[in-house]
Amino acid sequence: MIEILSVVKVILPAALTFLIGIMLTPHVADFLYKNKMWKKKSGKLDTAGNATPVYDKLYEKRDVGTPRMGGVIIWLSAFIIISLFWLLARFSPFEIFEKLEFLSRDQTWIPLAALMIGAFVGLLDDWLEIRGSRDNVSGGLSAKKRLAVVGLIGLLVSTWFYIKLGVSAIGIPFFGLLNIGFLIIPLFTIVIIIIYSGGVIDGLDGLSGGVLASMFSAYGIIAFAYDQINLAAFCAAIVGALLAFLWFNIPPARFYMSETGSMALTIVLAIVAFMTDALVGGVGLFVLPIIAFPLIATAGSSFLQIMSKKIRGKKIWLAAPLHHHFEAIGWPATKVVMRYWVISIIFASIGIIIALIG
Repeated sequence: MIEILSVVKVILPAALTFLIGIMLTPHVADFLYKNKMWKKKSGKLDTAGNATPVYDKLYEKRDVGTPRMGGVIIWLSAFIIISLFWLLARFSPFEIFEKLEFLSRDQTWIPLAALMIGAFVGLLDDWLEIRGSRDNVSGGLSAKKRLAVVGLIGLLVSTWFYIKLGVSAIGIPFFGLLNIGFLIIPLFTIVIIIIYSGGVIDGLDGLSGGVLASMFSAYGIIAFAYDQINLAAFCAAIVGALLAFLWFNIPPARFYMSETGSMALTIVLAIVAFMTDALVGGVGLFVLPIIAFPLIATAGSSFLQIMSKKIRGKKIWLAAPLHHHFEAIGWPATKVVMRYWVISIIFASIGIIIALIG
């Protein structure tokens, strides 16, 4: 029988991060609007530095006037609650807080560190993009620099798991562990880069918040089933914070998640998948392409568009990533977003089932 305390330990952080996020938002939003933290010119350049006329037409009015950096709400809410429980466990006279604390070396130190590193690098990118867009539509850290940061994080995390924890296998459903030795290091580095690349899904009001909430919910359930209660509580805290963000990001968006949110969350998602894999005899990494299907499809659509233009000299989609193509053919943004939500929930559910029975 599931212990009531374990359930409370997981659900409580979600509720609290939601409340903290709701309370923080007016202050963060006021700061962002007061300081005009948005792009000063609409439009963007693709990864090759070329103009994107279809995107520019779709977003000529939406790109300007809506603040970036909304992802601060997500990681700051989670950080506050994690820190609060840590402090209460050590300085409160009530023993219950020791049982509710979920910051632990074996389960949540690495995800929290990755969350904060991704958040601050993303925040720097957002700031540079806002400042740079005063003179042109470019700005921010280059794609190569951002990918280098993400790749370095993946390299460090996977090396730690391989050398310090002896993880050298991946879980395969209905088969068991497949030992791949040191190849676990480049494999995970590639995986984390791909998942991060899917962060460009943050392109429509409510889109990234909704799909990421489904993904972290799925891994929270998987971690709970694998008896990783602290990791499950961590995922739940992220979900609660995402829902608070989503409350204000539903069309018309009060602000955009932007890089400070998408970089932090995609990095952590890949790490959580890694932690629910061979380390606990699970298949968390195997089901990642399923649970994170919207991110994989988004990254894949951009990659195929780039390759098609280089090899064939023409595009596959009217605009990339894929959600912009649907907009370009006439789908209302709200229809695109809600259908992505539905797809995300379905694939997350499939991933949970495979992880639990495999």
